Amino acid sequence: MSKLKVKGQKAKEAAYKLAGLSTTIKNQVLCSVADALIHSTDSIIKANALDIKEGKEKGLTSALIDRLTLDEDRVKAMAEGLIETSQLPDPVGEVVSMWKRPNGIMIGQQRTPLGVIGIIYEARPNVTVDAFGLSLKSGNAVILRGGSEAINSNIAIVKVIKKAVEEQSLPEGTIQLIEDTDRAAAQEMMKLHEYIDVLIPRGGAGLIQTVIKNSTIPVIATGDGNCHVYVDGEADLKMAEDIVINAKTQRPGVCNTIETLLVNEAIAKEFLPNILDKLKEHNVEIRGCKKTKEIVPDIVEAEEEDWGKEYLDYIIAVKVVDGIDEAIWHINHYGTKHSESIVTTNYNNAQKFLQEVDAAAVYANASTRFTDGAEFGFGAEMGISTQKLHARGPLGLKELTTMKYIIYGTGQIR
Repeated sequence: MSKLKVKGQKAKEAAYKLAGLSTTIKNQVLCSVADALIHSTDSIIKANALDIKEGKEKGLTSALIDRLTLDEDRVKAMAEGLIETSQLPDPVGEVVSMWKRPNGIMIGQQRTPLGVIGIIYEARPNVTVDAFGLSLKSGNAVILRGGSEAINSNIAIVKVIKKAVEEQSLPEGTIQLIEDTDRAAAQEMMKLHEYIDVLIPRGGAGLIQTVIKNSTIPVIATGDGNCHVYVDGEADLKMAEDIVINAKTQRPGVCNTIETLLVNEAIAKEFLPNILDKLKEHNVEIRGCKKTKEIVPDIVEAEEEDWGKEYLDYIIAVKVVDGIDEAIWHINHYGTKHSESIVTTNYNNAQKFLQEVDAAAVYANASTRFTDGAEFGFGAEMGISTQKLHARGPLGLKELTTMKYIIYGTGQIR
């Protein structure tokens, strides 16, 4: 039996036990792991430094290095995420509905864990902690396969978690890390359908498509983020500036940052020079359509591929549109159904945008950077699902459960 199948077997055995854990025990374990992470901050940062060094040698962009980097504050934030998760309601066992049939039988729907969750992800070591916390609280075992860019960080973090978990007498297969970063290991993981109940890819478009095409396990696709802000003809332009700058420059290497700015032609001549100057002050490269370039000549002219690209970098595509209908069409045509925002003072336009844009999260007058499990009050997230089944948007605790029917009878036969 291969090493991965052994891990799958251990995870399956653990999942049966984790499904029956009390909320009190799960919360105790989450708090214990949080304390262990804080006490192990130095060793985690030391391991992370190796990944950063290797990442720079490989030529990773500054945005990707930012995603990879751990410091004292980020380790503390990971620990705080576990504490927040411990304070959330436990979804396992919740009876969401109950009804009585004419024959007296009572039928209900109850939340139950998915079982074993597999997650394949790239250079985000904080995902390791989030995945563990959400999986445990929702009664699931988890098998992690991180990218080579963060392998030292992931090994250090999982070592801390496993020690704390063992001290609380949880099963060995509660959390497991596949340390082999070869693609063959990921390919084998995608075929472990007898052990893994759901597979979640978290990373760029290439990773996600590879998993979707090759997995024999049901997949929840956490999509890449070609996100947009549309500045309407009736927008508060100061508000629009603040939202665009935040959505593009706060952390350009994450999936909820915007990659395209759409501007209504009615305010383009007034708005574009100011916003593009501010973006340039943040070292953002501008790739604009012909109309944008006519207004601000010293920019790169956008090509067709720019409209569908997730840059994850200090680059933005800018297009002037003739109105809200063209903006919505552009987003639905080129977007990845992640996060989209309109800035407007017109209530009807805001409602039209919210109703007609096809995305997991649609905003009126707010930055797309809020598409995040913690910001939504979920404690953390397993990723942002851009598909429609079985969950969409940030994957929190409820999204890591399924339903089963529970039936109470008094001797009825059919």
